[in-house]
Amino acid sequence: MKTLHRSGVLKKPNDSARLIITTIMGVVFGYFVGVSFPSASFSKINLSSSLMSSLDVATSDSSRSQPSETLTAGTVSKIYVPTNPHGAESLPPGIVVSESDFYLRRLWGLPSERTDEKDDLKKKPKYLVVYTVGFDQRKNIDESVKKFSDDFQILLFHYDGRTSEWDQFEWSKTAIHVSARKQTKWWYAKRFLHPDIVAAYEYIFIWDEDLDVKHFNGEKYIQLVKKHGLEISQPGLEPNNGLTWQMTKRRGDREVHKITEEKPGWCSDPHLPPCAAFVEIMAPVFSREAWRCVWHMIQNDLVHGWGLDFALRRCVEPAHEKIGVVDSQWIIHKVVPSLGSQGESSAGKPPWHGVRERCRSEWAQFQARLASADQAYVAQLEKG
Repeated sequence: MKTLHRSGVLKKPNDSARLIITTIMGVVFGYFVGVSFPSASFSKINLSSSLMSSLDVATSDSSRSQPSETLTAGTVSKIYVPTNPHGAESLPPGIVVSESDFYLRRLWGLPSERTDEKDDLKKKPKYLVVYTVGFDQRKNIDESVKKFSDDFQILLFHYDGRTSEWDQFEWSKTAIHVSARKQTKWWYAKRFLHPDIVAAYEYIFIWDEDLDVKHFNGEKYIQLVKKHGLEISQPGLEPNNGLTWQMTKRRGDREVHKITEEKPGWCSDPHLPPCAAFVEIMAPVFSREAWRCVWHMIQNDLVHGWGLDFALRRCVEPAHEKIGVVDSQWIIHKVVPSLGSQGESSAGKPPWHGVRERCRSEWAQFQARLASADQAYVAQLEKG
């Protein structure tokens, strides 16, 4: 009995000690695990695509509807559509939107392409009219814009940085305004009128700011352009106002002309500029198809566009039939040297002098580049 008593007395302290030690070790182990766990690298944890998809759904905004997965991750990674635009070959064709427009969209309601009062677009303009402007010519631009109906989208490029002041005109509130100081219309056109951006418009007017339009109507002009199959055109110019070219001179006895006679020796071929297939760069109008070609011919650094008018014929065929002057809708070029004033005085010469010198230099450079490109193309053909 004594032995049993001693054995029972000694056993109870051992059990208690073990319990205490086990508890302490568990606490210590748990503490170190808890401290070290946040530092574990999640990048080493591989989750199945189905689990990741579930996590995405669980953490998304509950107000959004969840798209159903129709393709496995492996299938999506294998998409390659060579007919998609460059850079978008990995996208399914149905999601690719390669063209855009200048349609203004509201910030509320459901997006829609319809044109009733409940939708984004009350009207889709068919044509685009572009002016490069300074605020000093606001009165002239206001008169010009009013010659175009709401079928024409107005876009103003501001070379003087003054944009909000144009809101004194009601039409300005629905116009598109782009501002970059001391730039020309061809600089703007190259950067903001990419063919895929203006693809929604049948015709694109790229006009100077100093044109008198009292004898012009936008709707009637479009009718005549379509009637006579003109892909590149301009309104006739008032013949008594210092014309450079006979081709752009208004004829009072017809709707349109496509050919003229120039000074002896000026035209090597009666179907070539400046006797035909020619309009000036002050007020050109391009069809959507013609503009796609012309845009690619504009040089990034030759911002004045001089020489471009002689090369427009390369973008339509036959050029002497699809380029012409609309006589019955005519304009007067006021020849306001507003862009010249944006230059800088040098060596005692006025600002416009440097601008004019650059214009002439650009013309020579454009001709040289075009000739060089022609020669390179012919040489490549000869190599086979």
